[in-house]
Amino acid sequence: MKKNEATTSASSVESNDDGHNTNSRRQFLRTSAQVAAGSALYATLGHHGVWAAGSDAPEKKEVKIGFIPLTDCASVVMASVLGFDKKYGVTITPTKEASWASVRDKLVNGDLDFAHVLYGMVYGLHLGVGGPQKDMAVLMTLNRNGQAITLSKKIADKGAVDGASLARLMNTEKREYTFAHTFPTGTHAMWLYYWMASAGIDPLKDAKIITVPPPQMVANMRVGNMDGYCVGEPWGHRAIMDNIGITAATTQDIWRDHPEKVLGTTSDFATKNPNTARAVMMAIIEAGRWIDASLQNKMKMAETIAAKSYVNTGVDAINQRILGRYQNGLGKTWDDPNHMKFFADGDANFPYLSDGMWFLTQHKRWGLLKSHPDYLAVAKKINRIDLYTQAASQLKVSVPKTPMRSSKLMDGVVWDGSDPVRYADSFKVKA
Repeated sequence: MKKNEATTSASSVESNDDGHNTNSRRQFLRTSAQVAAGSALYATLGHHGVWAAGSDAPEKKEVKIGFIPLTDCASVVMASVLGFDKKYGVTITPTKEASWASVRDKLVNGDLDFAHVLYGMVYGLHLGVGGPQKDMAVLMTLNRNGQAITLSKKIADKGAVDGASLARLMNTEKREYTFAHTFPTGTHAMWLYYWMASAGIDPLKDAKIITVPPPQMVANMRVGNMDGYCVGEPWGHRAIMDNIGITAATTQDIWRDHPEKVLGTTSDFATKNPNTARAVMMAIIEAGRWIDASLQNKMKMAETIAAKSYVNTGVDAINQRILGRYQNGLGKTWDDPNHMKFFADGDANFPYLSDGMWFLTQHKRWGLLKSHPDYLAVAKKINRIDLYTQAASQLKVSVPKTPMRSSKLMDGVVWDGSDPVRYADSFKVKA
């Protein structure tokens, strides 16, 4: 399957009289058929059939992969720790970064080869939003689910324990309410905004929104700098352990099996180093499969990434929610089968076009994009399904028959990527 060469400007798509993309559904069906055919072809090819350009040796054998101290950096870290990287001829050096802004800058400047990175940040950079414009690539999804929205104990004690009760408190006790996410175009911002808006709260008008690096969330809530935040684990559970916050919602409550972090790089790097990209993906896919394989492996992973050089927290802050064992800080406990997954028979790793497109619809919804981009063309440019499929085929990991998937979010609205313009414009609460 050839990489789509469509342009990726943020200009408006051609629309019919009611503002809907006249070609979107036709493109959706055509793309699904193309990727299904491509996937079948890759599955039948031998090793040298996939690697058509001569030697499949990695062009760059030592690579730096940036990560933020979060539980979902685990497959990158374990690929290095367990030696899966060496198996495929590369050496991965996980590089701990202080903030997503740092990850962005180092990716763009070439100081990092790849990164454990926010899905929406990659798309934002590609369109020049949230940083300098740079053609980017999503190679694979690293994980699904496993983030949380935390509210401070202070407002929880006043009855704000979910979206509806938070809205009531904000209406009856007027003051400036402050909420934090981790990056303006990132996943946590979009989960927070979607959740607030579903409760009738306009995040851009009714609250003050700030950006805080993930490891600093708990400390900032402890000193009263925010009423709530959305971030990845272990910083949701850590707030409960420290008795300063409660879990109002998990992100799988918002969108079950949602995409979360991705393996990102620049388009230039992926084009110049396809063998390296495939080798790194294969190592990380194997690591994700290893993590998900058993309780014992998950516990070993928790012990490893809790170290100072990685997440720098107690093992007990990590090792419950990765097993789906949740507590909300108010006495409720439950087992959630839709907890953080790193492999899920490979489905957690496939870079669905519709997943990337969803973030663009939310960027448009919240005014980060001023006009509708060509959603499908942008996704086909960024998400390197060709490289992923080649890597997966070597591991005998199945790939979906279509690059689009359908999901129903918390408000009952279905997203399937077939009409992104209509979807983006359909929300009552928006910029």
